[in-house]
Order: sequence, then structure tokens, then C-alpha cells
Amino acid sequence: MNRLYPRLILAAAAVAVLSYLPALADTRIEKNLKLEPGGKLTVVADAGSLTVTGSSSSGAHVLLTCDKDDFDSRFDLKFEELPGELRITMKKKDSLSSWTGWFNNSKIKFEIQVPTKTATNLQTGGGHVKVHSLEGDASAETSGGPIEVADIQGNLSAETSGGHISVKNISGTANIETSGGHIEADGVTGNLVAETSGGHIEITDAKGRVDADTSGGHVEVSFAKGNAHGGKIESSGGSITVSVDPNVDLSIDASTSGGSVRTDIPVKVVGKVKGSSIKGTLGKGGEALYVHTSGGSVTIGAVDDTN
Repeated sequence: MNRLYPRLILAAAAVAVLSYLPALADTRIEKNLKLEPGGKLTVVADAGSLTVTGSSSSGAHVLLTCDKDDFDSRFDLKFEELPGELRITMKKKDSLSSWTGWFNNSKIKFEIQVPTKTATNLQTGGGHVKVHSLEGDASAETSGGPIEVADIQGNLSAETSGGHISVKNISGTANIETSGGHIEADGVTGNLVAETSGGHIEITDAKGRVDADTSGGHVEVSFAKGNAHGGKIESSGGSITVSVDPNVDLSIDASTSGGSVRTDIPVKVVGKVKGSSIKGTLGKGGEALYVHTSGGSVTIGAVDDTN
């Protein structure tokens, strides 16, 4: 009888250790595929999260995981090594009539490493998209999840139907749109267009023209030192704060339908001075900076010297 106790103790210890180990994915597909530097990665998936990262090696490493064991019976997965392009498609099988509850309890993840010099076109029907450390134009689109992009040397297009968007260090233009989330952009060197139907917008160190529009939140825009490209900044339901270099030449038109307008920089006012609007020039005047909100105050100040 006493000999049974050590066995029970060992069994209990084994169960305790196993409970702390990460669960293995029920579906795991791993491939090394051809993709030379300067090529393009295209992913079109009906579902799943996408993470794409640049690396110093040639070729692409693809890891797909799913916590369901019936993945193969539900999706057609195709890998195509084309001249100058790697194309990955994942489509639902037409033969299946019912998907009720399947996506609510499943997680599909793509983790892809590609050469640093790679352009990307990423589309998913549901999941987050992350793109980091690439030299090439990047396009990211999801029907339901956040988008995070950083350290891209190229132009960016990012669109989601339901999530936040965060971009940082984009050496090119950026076109960003979400139907239901916040937008944060830092260090975009080219012209920036940011639109959201339901969140705030925060832009820092903008080096090009800025067009920002939100239907339901505040807007904060900080232009980089020396940036005289102007822009159009609007909100239908929040305050707006804009910071510019007081030493540049701009034509400023700022107004509000539900608050006050104030400036801390030397704007030479043209026409009558009103509490709800300011129209005038900074320096000699130049590119237009239009600022308007329907539901808050407007503040225009000097950009922080540390920026």
C-alpha cells in the first residue's frame, strides 16, 4: 500500500507540469518557399491573423497554426511560387454549408518571415495584421481587426472595418482608414491621409501634408519642424489640437461650430477677429492649413522643440 504513494505523487506532479506547458496547435503547417529580395508577398485569406516581418535571409518562412483539427476539411490552402512573387491564398470550401460558431472558437495565425526588400499585399477576412521592418510598398486590409505597421521604407495603405490602426516610421506616403477605431501615426515622411468613423486621431512628427478626419473623436496633430505643407483637419465630434513650427510660412483657416478657437503662435489675422474662427497667415503665408470641428474647441500652438 505504501508503495502506491510515490506513484501517486509522481502522477500528480506530471499533471501539474503538463498543465503549465503551452498547448500544441491542432493544425500546424510550416514551409520554406522561394522569394528573392525585391519581390512581392501576396496573402489573400478568408480568415486569420497575419504577421509579416522582414529578415536578412532570402526566401520566405511560413508558419500557419490553427487550434482546430478540421482545418484541412474547411479550407483550400494554396502556395504559389511565381516569378518575383509569393502568393498564398486560403479560401473556404464551397461544399460546406454551415460555419455557425466555428470562427467564434477558433484561432488561425499566419507568421511569415520574408527578405527585408519585399513589397506586401495582405488581405484577411477577419483578424489582426502586423507588418514590420520592410523595404517596399505595403498594403494591409482586414474586415475585422487592428492593424499595426512599423519601420516601412515605402508607401503604405491600411484599411480595417473594425479596429484600431497604429503606424510608425513610414518612409513614404500613408493612407489609413478605419470604420471603427482609433488612429495613431508617428513619423510618416510623406503625405498622410487618416480617416475614422468612430475614434480619435493622434499624429506626431508628420513631415508631409496631413489630411485627417474623424466622425467621433478628438484630433491631435503635431507637424515636424520645418513642415510647411499644411493640410485639412476635421472632426464632427471632438476638439482639435494642432502644433506647427512657428517659423514656417502657412495660410491658416481655423473654425468651430461648438466652441472657441485659440492660437499661441503669431498668426497675422485677416478680416474680423472672432472667438469661433481665425483666418490669417503665419510668416509670409503659403500652403493652406484648414482646421474645423463641429463639436469642440480648436487650439493651434507651436510644435515642441524636442520634436
